[in-house]
Amino acid sequence: MTMTDTVELFDTTLRDGTQGEHVTLSARDKMRIARRLDAFGIDVIEGGWPGSNPKDQAFFEQVKDAEWPHASICAFGSTRHAANPSSDDDNLQALIEADTDVVSIFGKSWTLHVEQALDVSLETNLDLIRSSVAFLREHGTRVIYDAEHFFDGYADDPEYALRTLRAATEAGADTLVLCDTNGGSLPYTVREVTATIHDELDTTLGVHAHNDGGCAVANSLAAVRAGARHVQGTINGLGERCGNADLCAVIPDLQLKMDFECVPPDQLDALVDLSRFTNEVANLDPDDGAPYVGRSAFTHKGGVHVSAVMKEPSTYEHIEPDAVGNRRRALVSDLSGRSNIRYKAEELGIDLGSDAAAQAVERIKELEHLGYEFQGAEASFELLLRTIQDEVPDFFGLDRMRVWSGQDDDGEQTVEASLALTVQDQRTLAVAEGKGPVDALSNAMREALHSFYPSLNAVRLSDYKVRVLTPQDGTAATVRVLIEHSDGTSTWNTVGVSANILDASWQALADGLRYALFHSAVEAASGQTQESVASA
Repeated sequence: MTMTDTVELFDTTLRDGTQGEHVTLSARDKMRIARRLDAFGIDVIEGGWPGSNPKDQAFFEQVKDAEWPHASICAFGSTRHAANPSSDDDNLQALIEADTDVVSIFGKSWTLHVEQALDVSLETNLDLIRSSVAFLREHGTRVIYDAEHFFDGYADDPEYALRTLRAATEAGADTLVLCDTNGGSLPYTVREVTATIHDELDTTLGVHAHNDGGCAVANSLAAVRAGARHVQGTINGLGERCGNADLCAVIPDLQLKMDFECVPPDQLDALVDLSRFTNEVANLDPDDGAPYVGRSAFTHKGGVHVSAVMKEPSTYEHIEPDAVGNRRRALVSDLSGRSNIRYKAEELGIDLGSDAAAQAVERIKELEHLGYEFQGAEASFELLLRTIQDEVPDFFGLDRMRVWSGQDDDGEQTVEASLALTVQDQRTLAVAEGKGPVDALSNAMREALHSFYPSLNAVRLSDYKVRVLTPQDGTAATVRVLIEHSDGTSTWNTVGVSANILDASWQALADGLRYALFHSAVEAASGQTQESVASA
């Protein structure tokens, strides 16, 4: 096997992927994802089942007017209905009218399905396959034949399952796809059966694996090892029930581990972007733990791991993260050692000495024991390090805070916050109303500080989360508040912990503004330095 060996990639995100729970794509969504798949280097993009619904119909209409530099667009359907000749079958006619270069049709390989689901004879089923493929070939389309439930059918009656494949290839199908439709096959079975079929037939074999047994990716790789040169799957493993083989794992496994060429080498580092784009368009939360493309795929928490990775990444990483467009991260927690802290400090541009690193480790362990969590609040973590380094000015301090909530005679809720702060050695008072206590507190802070720090006018609270840490304490429970702040161009996250939700909110709000002020001052100082250099 050499790098010249290629595997054809067949993406069914837009068809099989949309059969997954919570996955809905409009025709426009499908076009956007198809464009990215084409640019990435996917060979065949299965767009849907023409005629089955208006969205798929609209997609295939739009496809006709578009250019596809790399990919072939594929329409999906089934073999003809037993009561219809091919020329009068609505399903086959819709495939022809879709006017795509490639058509994928599925047929029955399992005698159980032939006799129970289709309710036809075994010979009739062979004729359905043969005549449907032949009809499509007569209209000039490439036909990929999906042998549905093939591995289950082969286990039940290997001779008949093989006859269904022969019927398809004799009629002109150029690729026979062995489908693990129920997703329950294991890799050793897939490899053994695929190798047997490869020896029997001189036709390109493919694999279509579902993930019900957790083996979709492994089964796809096993089939390729046994001779398959066509792999079907979806981005992020979207699909029916437990999903399909995840191409975001299959592609780098084949290309980086098994020396097959799947996509142009200069496109592989776009894999993470493709994964995240697909989730964004589908309005799905990304899986941080996804192999290769997940945010946690190259994230290290244990101090021993971070120390080793800083010296030699391969000690705890199976590939370089940037090969697929990901990046290495180190987390800080009560499991952290100095290596984690110094790694994060380097990321933030902080020159942290060994004594400061040791001090930071102890401080983080103390805070996490109280309930703080810095993995999702890196702005608070940066402020902690810079405070230890004595880099953060005393922008403001809290003297007194009061929040009042009441109801007027008309039943309208009123929330008011008042603050007494010391700012630049001046005591200042502010009062503001809000839609709730945290909003009122945030407004009062802004009111107190804006005349001193005009740059804060651009800062807004963009997300607010509360987690109860000690529910056994009831209404006296300790809570952790995570706040996301934004200035319109960047975002940062801070944390506060207390048995008083307003105190926890104040901590996170105050950290968010201090972070903004610190970086505003740094940028201003940098600008002045550059200006003085230029004038000199």
